[in-house]
Amino acid sequence: MSYSTRKVTYSKQALRVLARCPRNTSQLIRAKINQYAVDPASLAQNVKALKGEDGVLRLRVGDWRVVFSETFEVIDVIKIASRADAYS
Repeated sequence: MSYSTRKVTYSKQALRVLARCPRNTSQLIRAKINQYAVDPASLAQNVKALKGEDGVLRLRVGDWRVVFSETFEVIDVIKIASRADAYS
């Protein structure tokens, strides 16, 4: 099954976190989000649905969590946080 690249949008909070974290971490997080946008199956082990929130998923990137929702065309990154702060 072939996927086309989906558009990725970031919330203000997510952009703020990416700007503040170390450059290599920021680049890794963006790379993983883009990898998921192109081929969701490649990161299936690191993506889970959040309980209690319909349509909200989380992507695990090392000690970081990317909370997002998705449609067929768009991945909307809601929140990026360290593992300790991601679910509060």
